[in-house]
Amino acid sequence: MKHFINLKDIPAKDLRKIISDAKKRKNSRNKLNTLEVDKGAPLKGKILIQMFEKASSRTRISFYLAIKQLGGGTLTLRSNELHLGQGGESIADTAKILSTYGDGFMMRTDSDKKIEDFKRYLSVPIINGLSPSSHPTQVLSDIFTVEEIIKKPISKLNICWIGDSNNVLDSLIAASVKFSFKLSIGCPKKFEPGKKVRNWVKKNNKKIYIYNDAKKAVSNADVIFSDKVISLNDKVNKKKKIKAFKNFKIDKKLMSHAKKNCIFLHCLPRGDEVSDDVFLGNKSHVWQQALNRVHVQKSILLYCFGKLR
Repeated sequence: MKHFINLKDIPAKDLRKIISDAKKRKNSRNKLNTLEVDKGAPLKGKILIQMFEKASSRTRISFYLAIKQLGGGTLTLRSNELHLGQGGESIADTAKILSTYGDGFMMRTDSDKKIEDFKRYLSVPIINGLSPSSHPTQVLSDIFTVEEIIKKPISKLNICWIGDSNNVLDSLIAASVKFSFKLSIGCPKKFEPGKKVRNWVKKNNKKIYIYNDAKKAVSNADVIFSDKVISLNDKVNKKKKIKAFKNFKIDKKLMSHAKKNCIFLHCLPRGDEVSDDVFLGNKSHVWQQALNRVHVQKSILLYCFGKLR
């Protein structure tokens, strides 16, 4: 049984195998409608239970489609609908029930500890749909998207992140180690990645490049990633944070300092960190990026269910 919680804990060869499988599966669906099942229905009869403690659009819909296209089904729950949230039932007991009813569990949570606790008590695979320190399904799908568009291994590309140091960036940093690509990060000094993440990179004999100047960060970039600077549950002083990031807005002027064919990706939802002319422009591939969540998550599910071909 394999879990999918943090990219840093998954062997690089397994991550590459997931991407390769997703590519084959996407290509094989050219003539199929949205809910038509993949050939062989590899997860026929299986059910994925999803639980959301935080709002979700793309993760919720893409996992629903992913399991459906593999021939299985899904049940979506909110924690406040369960005894876990309202009746004080323990995680251990809830995990045993979930393992009895379901074949896999996907969780989007505001607690890294909760995911680890569920992992300890579940007898089915758990997938991290987002936690405070990690968004692994998003970033693995983003790597798939980059390679699909540029048609080169990501190890040969210069990747840039402009924005806050959050869970998506933490997973992108882990990916830079696993896939051996150069990662430049542009953000204000106060919002640089934490010591724990940076020490892990150093421990793995790799390096990330941090700049407090957006122009220097995007120099020579093949891809610029970003995320919403003010997230839904951000508890900082929002006015101060917006002011701190005023020189890090991704607009055409900033894009001009990157490579001529540089592409733009954003995991959504977006805020004021990117201008409309970039977000909706011809260098932006955000809709393709969102769609690819389905294809990569199918292969993640197969990995966790022990059916990755």
